[in-house]
Amino acid sequence: KSYTADFKLSVVAFAKDNGNRAAGRKYSVNEKSVREWRNEEGELEKLHPRKRAQRGQKAKWPNLEENLLRWVRSQRERAIIVAILLKAQVMAMEQKIYDFTWGSANLVYKFMWQRKLTVRTRTSSGQRLPNDWETKMHDFKVFVHKEIQKLGLTASNIFNMNEVPMSFDIPPKIGTKSVCVATTGHERTCFTVILTCTANGEKLKPLVIFKRVMMPREKMPAGVCVLCNRKGWMNTDVMKTWTESCFRTWKGGFFNPKSLLVLDSLASHKESSVLRLLNSVGAHIAIIPGGLTSKLQPL
Repeated sequence: KSYTADFKLSVVAFAKDNGNRAAGRKYSVNEKSVREWRNEEGELEKLHPRKRAQRGQKAKWPNLEENLLRWVRSQRERAIIVAILLKAQVMAMEQKIYDFTWGSANLVYKFMWQRKLTVRTRTSSGQRLPNDWETKMHDFKVFVHKEIQKLGLTASNIFNMNEVPMSFDIPPKIGTKSVCVATTGHERTCFTVILTCTANGEKLKPLVIFKRVMMPREKMPAGVCVLCNRKGWMNTDVMKTWTESCFRTWKGGFFNPKSLLVLDSLASHKESSVLRLLNSVGAHIAIIPGGLTSKLQPL
């Protein structure tokens, strides 16, 4: 039978005034257990009141593990990949621990579990701002204002286009307590939506890119342009199709009036054949400097 730390401390307090045997009779526990709990009183006071046992071995090298824990946390704060086992072996040599026996990944996982460290997976890092981002942002804004004044543009002739990755399975609510296990079979399938808007809020026809070879058989809603390619992402051919099927369909676009198109620094946006096609339909291009889309991209 197991007992909570709060119960053990109550027995210890009673035993101090009335003796171990009296405490055992009152609380229906073995006298030996009362003696052990009195010897462990300091450790019991550190435990959660409802904790029932002190399972697991104590750390053989507590100083090394504390230093290792601080090192892992400091490296993870800087988003640096860590090799815990190798670092532990180096620390053991520095502290002259010659009987160090961390020789397998299993011991590393136990250390991480005891210290509440998660196993990290490699993922892409968010876009970082360049060191001189303020200067670049100011220069870009000055360039855009000069282009608008030089071309005599209004808000309806200033465009911004961006690609947005989407998933077929999107949770309908945030914080829902019940999760349905039935899926559509597209958990890992994504598609891309190209959105375009003007400075006065007008929306152009969206273009959807599916990651597949053949066009889907389902009937697509009106007012949406649909394409397919193997990567499901923007490339030079898609950019040309967007120009003819979406960009030129805005009100007055057929006559190729002067306009300003703000794009990010994606390679397909800056391809020479794409730029010539955009210029032929009256579009002047403003490329957002690399690393500044979080500051300058409206969409």
